[in-house]
Amino acid sequence: MMLYCLCARGRCCMSMPWWAKACAVVALVVACAGGGGEVRAAAPDVALANVYRPGDAAVDLAEYWMSEKYDGVRALWDGRQLRSRGGTAFAAPDWFVDGLPDVAMDGELWLGRGRFEDTVSVVRRRRPHDGWRDVRYMVFDLPGHDGVFHERYAALTALAARHPGPWHVAPHEPVASRAALERRFADVVAGGGEGLMLRRAASRHRGGRSDDLLKYKPFTDAEAVIIGHNPGAGKYEGQLGSLRVRAGDGTVFNVGSGLSDAQRRRPPPVGATITYKYQGLTGNGLPRFPVFLRLRFDAADGGDVVAEP
Repeated sequence: MMLYCLCARGRCCMSMPWWAKACAVVALVVACAGGGGEVRAAAPDVALANVYRPGDAAVDLAEYWMSEKYDGVRALWDGRQLRSRGGTAFAAPDWFVDGLPDVAMDGELWLGRGRFEDTVSVVRRRRPHDGWRDVRYMVFDLPGHDGVFHERYAALTALAARHPGPWHVAPHEPVASRAALERRFADVVAGGGEGLMLRRAASRHRGGRSDDLLKYKPFTDAEAVIIGHNPGAGKYEGQLGSLRVRAGDGTVFNVGSGLSDAQRRRPPPVGATITYKYQGLTGNGLPRFPVFLRLRFDAADGGDVVAEP
């Protein structure tokens, strides 16, 4: 069956990037087999950020544009379905997806500063509901566009003017100087924002982590996979004491701070991915004072729950 048969609501898939076409093929196979319910496709090869550290001589700030880092849920629109970083389709209402253009987009589902948990509670539900009316889809890239970032941003801005809907272009501006970056960073953090994103203006879109995309936050954070549960003691006797986790470089350590009472009573499952923050490394290369922040979107309850850039 030709790929152009995978169109929905009059949208053609021929202009999709390869990962969007893969998602569409999986959806078609499930539909033809009579499957129902949630469809999980292969995880898209999305662009991910490295960490920006102030004063890093290897980073020429004149090459970058900056934008606010939204504390929301990563979402990729393939022209047909809205999916998480892990590949699971969101149960967005028809009126929401009907308001999106037939162009692949990458962005963040966001309710506002300091409302991450509220956003998760809206988008994780398996049926469409009115809570989506408060959700803003903050779009920051066009994965299927062949241009460099400043060209993709110009195309994105023009697209927004032609096709208004429940989505918005994430505002970007060139980094004029290190002082300008620090002023913008201080303003965002003081206002309850999470930090900044830096995108290399002359970079083409590519998946995986690279210095083409940097995140600048008040603390260092990273991801790790839960490999075990350590029992609690004292006030936490009979509950979870800490999570045993493995970082991407193979380092194994415990994360106990930051867990809620509810999470201690019902621990996140082994195999789930967490985001934690820390204050540098010890002499043994372990994260210093690691603190649990959240589960990644595709890591809890057997389905998608949280995704970061």
